[in-house]
Amino acid sequence: MDGSRKDDVGRESDGAAATAVVTVDVREGCERDYLRWQRRTDDVARRRPGFEAAELYPPASVDDHSWVVLFRFGTVGDLRGWLDSPDRRRLLDEGRELFSGPGSQEILAGERPEKDTVTAVVAHDVRPGHEAAFLAWQEKAHKVQKTTAGFRGYELFQPVPGVQERWVAVFRYDSMRHLEEWLGSTARQRLIEDGRAHITGFDVRKVGSAFSGWFRFGEAGGRDEGAPPSWKQAMMVLLALYPTVMVLSITVSDALTGAGLPEFLVFFVGNILSVATLTWILMPLANRVFGFWLMPGVPRTRCRQALGAALVVGCYGLSLLVFGLATA
Repeated sequence: MDGSRKDDVGRESDGAAATAVVTVDVREGCERDYLRWQRRTDDVARRRPGFEAAELYPPASVDDHSWVVLFRFGTVGDLRGWLDSPDRRRLLDEGRELFSGPGSQEILAGERPEKDTVTAVVAHDVRPGHEAAFLAWQEKAHKVQKTTAGFRGYELFQPVPGVQERWVAVFRYDSMRHLEEWLGSTARQRLIEDGRAHITGFDVRKVGSAFSGWFRFGEAGGRDEGAPPSWKQAMMVLLALYPTVMVLSITVSDALTGAGLPEFLVFFVGNILSVATLTWILMPLANRVFGFWLMPGVPRTRCRQALGAALVVGCYGLSLLVFGLATA
């Protein structure tokens, strides 16, 4: 971005690639209309100079209506050109009735985060005249955070007049569990209390998913509509993984062992077949069957959530019964 970025080693970076983190609260019942509107918005963004990617992250719970969209461009100038363009203003006017409020937007500059990480974006409203104290408080928080499990990195983005008025801290963890542990820790709560004298408010957005490669709900040739919450992904992976491993163990593994193949090669071949079966057969099938429960665009009522979870647990029981009888 035009300003500077402070990372773990205190380097300054200018003219780096830029990302806009846009958060919107979608009115209940308008999810499908919003997804159609978002696809049109992404199509227009793709035609802008410097466009690299657009990613959509749906709400993480039934009661949450906040959707997070990331737009990545080659430079801050390219990103600003898109955000300020007449085309985007027209799209915002068209979609205004889909949102319950104005939403929020943060601009970040720097390299792409490494894969397989989850990210929290924390935007702060710093009291005028407290900037130096805020920086000292952030450094104190960073030192504590570096000692926590799964920590991968931290960056602090300064405001840029006319583009980004808030101070934005970005930190990354290796899993959502470790990120949630930090966000809910007593150490962080004490730090927040220490910093209240320097800020008037802040908000937190989480981005990332551990199994998202197996959960894609975009149209053919289109963009991703996002991934389900991590707990649903974990349940679906277990549902597909258990029968895969059992079938391969009973058939292929026994046959290879009987043929005299070393045990380490038997496991290796079994893993190859398991991953291939999950990626190209069972996970796409599970996504279609449980689409009513997994798909981000479907309204997440409590009844629908409970029904989907109950069906998955029922399938667990059926798998255990079948393989229990088969191996008795």
